[in-house]
Parts: sequence; structure tokens; C-alpha cells
Amino acid sequence: MVTNLKALAVVLFFAIAVFWLCKNICLRFMSEADFYRRRNVWIALTVVAFCSPSFWLYALFAFPLMLWASNKDENPVALYVLLLHVIPPDGLELPAIFINRLFELNNYRILALAVLIPTAWRLLQTKDKSSFGDHKMVDRFMWGYFVLQLAQVISYEDITNTMRRGILLILDVLLLFYVVSRSCNNKKRITEVMAAYSLACAIFIPIAVFESLKLWLVYTGLTEVWGTRGSGGYLFRDGSLRALVSTGHSLQLGFLLAMAFGFWLYLSTHVQSNTQRILGSVVIWIALIAAYSRGPWLSAIVVFFAYIFFNPDGLQKLVKTLSVGFPVALIIVMSPFGSKIIDKLPFIGKVDSFNVDYRERIIDLSWVLIKEHPFLGDPFVFTRMESLRQGEGIIDIVNVYASTALFYGYVGLFLFLGPLIIGIISIWKQRRKVIKTDVDLSLIGAALLACILGTLLFIATASFMFGLPKIYYLLAGLAAAYGQLKQPVAQQYPGSNEQKGPQFVRNRKNLVLAHARPQQH
Repeated sequence: MVTNLKALAVVLFFAIAVFWLCKNICLRFMSEADFYRRRNVWIALTVVAFCSPSFWLYALFAFPLMLWASNKDENPVALYVLLLHVIPPDGLELPAIFINRLFELNNYRILALAVLIPTAWRLLQTKDKSSFGDHKMVDRFMWGYFVLQLAQVISYEDITNTMRRGILLILDVLLLFYVVSRSCNNKKRITEVMAAYSLACAIFIPIAVFESLKLWLVYTGLTEVWGTRGSGGYLFRDGSLRALVSTGHSLQLGFLLAMAFGFWLYLSTHVQSNTQRILGSVVIWIALIAAYSRGPWLSAIVVFFAYIFFNPDGLQKLVKTLSVGFPVALIIVMSPFGSKIIDKLPFIGKVDSFNVDYRERIIDLSWVLIKEHPFLGDPFVFTRMESLRQGEGIIDIVNVYASTALFYGYVGLFLFLGPLIIGIISIWKQRRKVIKTDVDLSLIGAALLACILGTLLFIATASFMFGLPKIYYLLAGLAAAYGQLKQPVAQQYPGSNEQKGPQFVRNRKNLVLAHARPQQH
């Protein structure tokens, strides 16, 4: 417990500093009351978690506090993303009386019960649902994949297990997508979610650097005291500790930061100071390096170049960026540090090259097995993959495309990817409509497209666990909501429900803000 109190002091020191430093930027996208309430709830939950000797005490405190905050919040999805990783994604099985087991309760599911379900209920009670838009097509993909996952093994299990899996799929997946796609139905709410998510990741940044430098994972003491299944542990790469903060794994931390980088590229267009814009990107990359996860590095690079490309006059800007970046990269590679940098790069580097070899074995074996059951997959495919079992005693298919096709076939893979594919199409269509009339809205679409492409790359290198499914369906929901935006521009600007925000005007080279910071509420 003493170690946890020391860890609490570290976390609070950095978190309070981040809340203070980011306040002015956040208030451009959310009300002051919501910012302070969310901040106070985050701090309260963190204090209780580190001081509690039991996960159940944390859960008993967290549920009513989250429920109260969500009822007060103007945009509960923003509260949800801020609290998503306030503690690690570990939990304990709920006690069962008349059946063998219920399900594991963790912070994700506490948030679903306290924030998403009440919000979904209010949305269902709304009489006029025209403002939600038409989501029939993407809903069919969501429900189709849901039914396939249940039906795949229904004949091999008892009814209670099928019911449990169905409830958890609704709680973990469908509920999140429904709430995000219906409640984020104007520009203000979408950008507020992006800001709240970026704020949560901003808290990760100094803690990740601290963990890497001090060789101390500050959140691991919670799992030791609570007796929960530890999702993350001390992993080293080339002698450096891979930071993970409260995300469950360094790979997940890197992915979350890569998506925050994409959101920041848009949010920074509302920051006047060039120094702040550049500094924001730099510190995100410092934390990405501290996580030492190479898949997210590639995803962040894709996010950056995709965002530039999807900007107005994006092709010209992309060519200009590459013309500057390529010589700089060449100089770095030719420098004395070049060989060390190359060794750390994915696929071509020598550091932990066995991970690349393992992924190649996964692809080779998966392709053979997928061809045997191409359409609906094989629910018992693990029994034929014993050659991939690792030293930890697990078979980790670190490729979401492969794992989905193995278990659910090409039909399942099509249904799984459908929401993001439809999201890409709907964002593209929306951007074409508004790119000349509302540049700000088109830049939001550029950020969402960039993050979706970065996610589609990342899932080829990771398992579908921890925060990855949450962000996957969060992006799918935001994309669906963005594609259905129909409100007047004057009612969609972040920071106000009614005021018209700053207009973007063109000069000969760039898009710049014509006005300074918008008025607050």
C-alpha cells in the first residue's frame, strides 16, 4: 500500500499539471462546468483506486460517481473517453449464486453501466429521432457480426453461456457504437469527444516518460493489491522499459497515443501559437517512443500523412511535406545514430526481430487454415495452432484480420470491417459537400479519416483486446455521426451551441484562422 501511495503522488502531480496546462485549449471545445466536473471525477477515482485495498471498494465508489457525472454532463461520451483508462483494464469475476459464473467486472464495464446505459436510455426516449440521422446500413453490419459471433458456437455450449456472451457483446460493443453514433450528432459534440480523448492521453504522456526513465510502472501496484489479473507487466526492448501507464499494455498505449496525435492535428488548428501546436505533437511522439511499440509508430506516421493529404489542397501540401521530410530523414539515417535508429524500426530492424518472425508464422499458418473454412471460419481453430503457443502458454494471434477470418471466415471479416468502411465512405461524401463552405468541418473529417486508416494498419499488428475495441467502435460511431451531420454550421461550432465560430480563410499558401479565440459560454 505504501508503494501505491507513492505512485498516487506521482500520478496526481503529473495529472494536475496536465489539467492546468491544457485547460485553456480544452475550454475551446467544452464548457467550463463540464471541464471542472470531469477533472474532479478523474482525480477522485484515481485517489480512491490507489487508496482502496479492494477492487470492489473502487467499483462501489466509481459507479454512483460516474452515474452522477453522466447525468450532469452535456456530452456523456466525452466523460466516457476521459475515464476510459483512469485505472488499468483489469477486473474480477462478479460473484454468482445459481450459475457457475456471471462475467468479469472492470472499469470498461462500470463505465458502460454507469454512463452508456443511462445515455442510451435517454436517447431511446427521445421522441424526434430525426436528428440522429440514418444509420440503417451500418447497424446491419453491427447486428450481423453480433449474430454471427453468437451463432458460431451456439450448438456447442449451454444457453447460459450464450446469453452471457450476448449480454457482454451488447455491453462492450453495440452499446458504445449506438450511443456515440446517435449522441454525437453535431460538430460541437464530435470535437468535444476528440478534445476529451486527447486530454486523457495528455495525462499519459508525462507518466509514460517517467516510467521509462525511472524503470517503474506506477499502476502495476493496483493489480498486486487488488489481486486482479495483471494485464501488463515489465517489458524491455533493447534495454529500455516499455511504458504502459494504465492502458494494459505498451502496445495499447502506443495505439491510443497515435489516435490522440490524429485528433491533435485537428484540435491544434484552433491554437494560435505555433509553439504550442508543435510542442503538442513533439510530446506525443516522446511518449510514443517511451512506449517503444513499433506498430503504433507506423500508425502515427500514416495518420500524419493521411491528415495532410485529406486537407484542402492536400496533395500539394503532401508533396511539400515529403520534399522537406525526406532529406531530413536521409540526414538522420546517415548520421552516427542512423544504424541504431534503423535497428529499432519495424520489419527491417534487428531489435526483437523474433516478433516479426512470429507474425510471419501467424500469417503463413492462418492462410492455410482460412482456406479450409473460408466463409464462416472454424470456432475451434486454436486446436490446430499449437505450433504458435508461446512461452507464456498462450497463442496470441497478433493480427485482427487473421483472427477474425480464422474464427468467422470472410463473412465475419466483411461484417467486422463494414462499420469502418462505411465510415470512410460517409466521411468522404460529407467532406466533399462542405470543403468549400466549412473548412473546419472538413478538417474534422480529415482527422477522423486519418485515425481510421491508422487503426486499419494497426490491427494488422495487434490482438483485439484492452482499449483497441473501444477506440475501434468509438471511431466507427464518430464516423457514422459525422456522415449524418445536417445542422447549420452556426450551431455546430465547438464552444457554443449557437454562436458562429471563427471562419477559415485562404491566403496564398495556408488556411488560417480569421478570428482569434471564440467567446466562451
